[in-house]
Amino acid sequence: MTTPLAGSAFDSLRLDAVPDQEALRRAYEFPREAAVRKQMTELTEKTRRLISCSSLVLVASADAEGNCDVSPRGGPAGFVAVLDARTVAIPDATGNKRLDTLQNVVATGRAGLLFVIPGRTTTLRVNGRACVSTRPELLSQLTAVGKPPASALVLGIEEVYPHCPKSLLRSAAWKPEQWLPADAQPTSAEVTLAQLRMPELSIADIERAEADSLKYRYE
Repeated sequence: MTTPLAGSAFDSLRLDAVPDQEALRRAYEFPREAAVRKQMTELTEKTRRLISCSSLVLVASADAEGNCDVSPRGGPAGFVAVLDARTVAIPDATGNKRLDTLQNVVATGRAGLLFVIPGRTTTLRVNGRACVSTRPELLSQLTAVGKPPASALVLGIEEVYPHCPKSLLRSAAWKPEQWLPADAQPTSAEVTLAQLRMPELSIADIERAEADSLKYRYE
């Protein structure tokens, strides 16, 4: 369970935070009709095509106590299978084996997806019921990452919503000329070493472990 932060900026800001949905709505204009109307309960031919072009999907979930998590899933374009107009399946390629997302889905039966297409600003939000399946006949179809996965996250669609591209435009995510230089941020190994808090390890140890892990990224 997540431990509440003590004496943080959050503790101060929550004292006069927006108290309810009515107060929140007063801070904004109402959405335009199109923003409401474009939400659907099943996939169209066009949103199926978007999913077939996506090589990255962010999966949002929460456990029974409401602790939230967002985890990325990646593979070749179209690695997420569209089973029918209201069902998609995401193969669970081997990762760190923490199973945070899958455990959350088993606990609550809910998940949210955000499909991303590299180089494009169109994204697709898909929310709904969720389950984890190990049915062999399903897993045998989900071999985009090289072999059948140990399980699949299956989402029963309740909401499909093509998201506004403004966030990706503002971030210049697909414009290399606006990216920060590599040395402007800590490396993955540096971040991991600080997180582990194990003085016996060195940067070189972490870099070797990361390199070995990436050799077998599809297994």
